[in-house]
Amino acid sequence: MARTKAQLADNFRESDFLTLASLLGVVPFEALCNALTKCGLATQRYRKLPLELMAYYVICLSLYSSISLQEVLRCILEGFDWLKIKMPCGEIKGRGGISRARNRLGYKAMQCLFEDVCKPLAQPDTIGAFYRGWRLMAIDGTTFDLPDEQRNHDFFGRPPCSRGKTAFPQLRMTTLLEIGTRAIIGAAHGPYSEGENTQGKRLLPLLQKDMLLLADRGFGCYPFFSECIKTGASLVFRIRSNMKFAKEKILPDGSFLSTFYPGAEQRKKTNGIPVRVIEYAIKGSSEKYRLITSILKEEDAPASELAALYHERWEIELAYDELKNHLKQPGAALRSKTPELIIQELFGYLLAHYTIRSLIHQAARKNKVDPDRLSFINAVRILCRKITAAHFPPQTTGN
Repeated sequence: MARTKAQLADNFRESDFLTLASLLGVVPFEALCNALTKCGLATQRYRKLPLELMAYYVICLSLYSSISLQEVLRCILEGFDWLKIKMPCGEIKGRGGISRARNRLGYKAMQCLFEDVCKPLAQPDTIGAFYRGWRLMAIDGTTFDLPDEQRNHDFFGRPPCSRGKTAFPQLRMTTLLEIGTRAIIGAAHGPYSEGENTQGKRLLPLLQKDMLLLADRGFGCYPFFSECIKTGASLVFRIRSNMKFAKEKILPDGSFLSTFYPGAEQRKKTNGIPVRVIEYAIKGSSEKYRLITSILKEEDAPASELAALYHERWEIELAYDELKNHLKQPGAALRSKTPELIIQELFGYLLAHYTIRSLIHQAARKNKVDPDRLSFINAVRILCRKITAAHFPPQTTGN
């Protein structure tokens, strides 16, 4: 039996169109036009589905992940008309036209738009975003299930299993996140077989000297740590329990100074990186935590404070939960059928998540609360149905 297409209400409310207005306030029309120009896709003539329209359509697919493709497009078209933004479009019939328009757009413009728009949000008065003047950042990876199509299998691959084959191909993504706002400001993607460290190195140019990067054991190896040091950012990485560090100097706070050597050169004592090692346990747990940091002076960052701070790294896991279980339907694969459209859809999700996180940050600053205290789920519901008129886009987006 054919599945009934999920739809929105027959008659849109004005608040529905304000979803688009709010999106335009965070992802400006001018930024989109600049991204298209950079990628050689500047509009020469308007088709039935202009590329500018399709870019916002891809973002809105994640906000209405349970609604049919045609219904989402209808909402956007009527929204542009209600907002009096000039967007010449023709009559749309069927999914074929939508797929062709998305193929014309490709993914590079969406990636460029993400890189241009998604910057750190936290301001000096943002609660929970800084530690002793450092902007708190985290890095980690995750995977997404993809539709079971041969092209996706060939491009992205599947996770290994003991017998048979896994149900879906998977994409691996590694991101750089601003902890205080949960805003994802950098993303590297690739096949499942591509490691987090490999992808993470592509994000290092985003690190700045005023940032403090937190990372788990998967990144606690010499090659990645040494590359991070070159950026000038401060680092706090968890390391495996079997890694050996000599106690060169024990400090009053219980941490000790040591040197991080590449495995093959530890005996020669060459190419070492000075580090400070912090060891601690959590009450009620037998597990022992070991951290290394590039902050060598205990007075700059006491061991007890860094031990407590490290667990803020879990904010990136919560951001992934928001992406995969609250924007996307829990357990569902991405919609797209080809690798290029998969990547395009992925950046649509990232831009939608950044939009919501930006609005949450604005509300948190206005009310002088930690952005963590505001519900992401409620923000999604508000964005999709109850946005206030205060979020209209600037006049330059159209008349």
